[in-house]
Amino acid sequence: MNEPAPGTASGTLARRLATDPDTVERDLMKLVLTIVELLRQLMERTAVHRVDQGDLGEDEEERIGMTLMILHERMEELCRTYGLSMDDLNLDLGPLGSLLPRD
Repeated sequence: MNEPAPGTASGTLARRLATDPDTVERDLMKLVLTIVELLRQLMERTAVHRVDQGDLGEDEEERIGMTLMILHERMEELCRTYGLSMDDLNLDLGPLGSLLPRD
C-alpha cells in the first residue's frame, strides 16, 4: 500500500488523521474539555451580562458565581489528571484565530 506523498493534500490529511493508540483517551478528553470550557465561558459571559443588567437577585448572583468557580476548579483538576493545561484547550482555528478568547 502506497503512502501519500508528503506535502500533497492527501499527505497533509494523512498526518492530521494519524492517531496514536496510547493517546486516544487523552485526545478525546482534550476535545470534550474544550467543548465544556467553551460552554463554561459562554455561561460566565451570560451571567456577567445578567448581573450588569440587574436581572439577578443577590442570592442568584452568589449561587451562579459559586457554581462557575467550582466548574472552573473541576476543569483545572481534569486537565491536570490528563496532563493538559487550560491553554491546550484553546484550539487554533487558523485565519479565524483561537477558539477561546485569551485572558
